[in-house]
Amino acid sequence: MTSTPASSVLDRVLVLEMVRVTEAAAIAASSLVGRGDEKAADAAAVEAMRAAFDELAIDGTVVIGEGERDEAPMLFIGEKVGGAQGTGPRIDIALDPLEGTTITAKAGPNALAVLACAEEGNLLNAPDVYMEKLAVGPGYPEGIISLAKSPSENVRAVAAAKGVEPSEIIVCVLDRPRHAELIAELRALGCGVVLIGDGDVAGVIAVTNEDTTIDLYMGTGGAPEGVLAAAALRCVGGQFNGRLLFRNDEERSRALKWGITDLNKIYTRDELAMGDCIFAATGVTDGSLLKGVKRHKNGVMTTESVVMRASSGTVRWVRGERRKQG
Repeated sequence: MTSTPASSVLDRVLVLEMVRVTEAAAIAASSLVGRGDEKAADAAAVEAMRAAFDELAIDGTVVIGEGERDEAPMLFIGEKVGGAQGTGPRIDIALDPLEGTTITAKAGPNALAVLACAEEGNLLNAPDVYMEKLAVGPGYPEGIISLAKSPSENVRAVAAAKGVEPSEIIVCVLDRPRHAELIAELRALGCGVVLIGDGDVAGVIAVTNEDTTIDLYMGTGGAPEGVLAAAALRCVGGQFNGRLLFRNDEERSRALKWGITDLNKIYTRDELAMGDCIFAATGVTDGSLLKGVKRHKNGVMTTESVVMRASSGTVRWVRGERRKQG
């Protein structure tokens, strides 16, 4: 009789169950697309995601969520979720029930419901501060990018490895005033710069998909979204660097509270998301990664999701169709 290798904790969590959670949040938020109310859209997604977690046989802990207990009524950092507390697999969860609240309110592209999970202790407890981010897709030598180098140096390194001129490299950047110098430096090299209004998880993941033509992601965004993006890259390949940025002593204190003592550390992908990971996302509005929720005649609703698993390297694209009961 052949023995089977020991299973990881995540083997007990059906990958598609995670899609059900992001689907629930996306569907709830989609009813408020274009309504101009960011808070209502976010609240709808949060409530639906929380209810969906209760249906799962897990002993989960939110390590990246909607804020600290006094800032969020549910899905706050440290909250226990899942319907099998004390008996189910113990997993850590990073989540953003609605990545792109402004996008949703304005009916823009790339709004997503997103989560990542890993075995307990394998996701960085990133404080809700800014993070400088740098990402490149799979197929390049390890260490080809680094936040210790300038944007120009990183572009030249990727261009050389790709066998093209720096002017043929395309970089995705959040369209923010704080990125004016970065954008100017990239354009001085002749790079194409794809500016996105919001949703930098989708922006980072774009480097893994050749159809987007995006080679690199650069710029500053939320640290929690950086951990989510790192988990996705861990599943499908690609490299990621992140460095936390602190604007004041209160933010530094928040980092120390979560056990972060080296405030200048450059984190690699595998330091942000370790071990086996699952990443799931469902589109709320149409975007480069996924189509948004669609409502059709006769009460039919369709969703499009992606779910990734690090240990197997699998990526599943899931199209859901829901029909009105009765």
